[in-house]
Amino acid sequence: MKKRLNFVAALGLAVTFAMPVQGQDANTVVATVNGKYITLGHMIVARAILPEQYQQLPNEVLFEGILKQLVEQTLLAGAFDGTLPKRIPISLENEQRSLIAGETLEVVLSQALNEDAVKAAYDAQFADAEPSKEYNASHILVETEEEALAIQADVDGGADFATVAKEKSTGPSGPNGGSLGWFGKGAMVPSFEAAVVGLEVGAVSAPVQTQFGWHVIILNETRNTSAPELDAVRAEIEGTLRQEAVTTKIEELREAATIDQSGVEGIDPSILSDLSIVE
Repeated sequence: MKKRLNFVAALGLAVTFAMPVQGQDANTVVATVNGKYITLGHMIVARAILPEQYQQLPNEVLFEGILKQLVEQTLLAGAFDGTLPKRIPISLENEQRSLIAGETLEVVLSQALNEDAVKAAYDAQFADAEPSKEYNASHILVETEEEALAIQADVDGGADFATVAKEKSTGPSGPNGGSLGWFGKGAMVPSFEAAVVGLEVGAVSAPVQTQFGWHVIILNETRNTSAPELDAVRAEIEGTLRQEAVTTKIEELREAATIDQSGVEGIDPSILSDLSIVE
């Protein structure tokens, strides 16, 4: 498709005519090439499938460029004097199938994404949600328990935790004073999480072992979080509803259909790369 649309990059001339405002529809003929009609519908569809960067061009430029492209394509198509490769009608079948399937999905999604459905999904997920606790902690990661015990003793003796982290932590948070920022339950490995949950704010843990090494942890702050507002999670909810609607529709159609895929037996998947079959 991109090869057929490269003409846009070369457009630079302004149009010398304007489209009429009244009496237009998809069948309005804008040009005739050797008896073949080019309609307003052809032009509108051609514009709709342009890459995004070309969509931003002025309508006047696009109008002239698209018409020029369609005229040239019609000339070239009319000049073809051979046997069409099999891939052309096959491509048209694939394109038609895809477009009609897309229309079906548009209907399915329009029904699934109404405001009532979005609110119902939000309520199901968040209406009864209890406030959850989040933790802001820092840690110093070293290889051995002996190192961790020595660091704990230094910090308990008054050494600045962030300074020690910058000097001795082997973890990626070391240069940032060991800060891990805010996180909730389930974000950390179990032993690390258990140590954090058991701390009072400002307290330093005994050495904690994980698969990454030995940690000394300080709990900086805690906070309770409430359910997010609908608008904050709308995109996530709509995405879930879309996926569920499409999956449900396809499963319904699959259950009601007669599908026989026995023809794939004995076919080597690598044959998909053999374009000679459709030439």
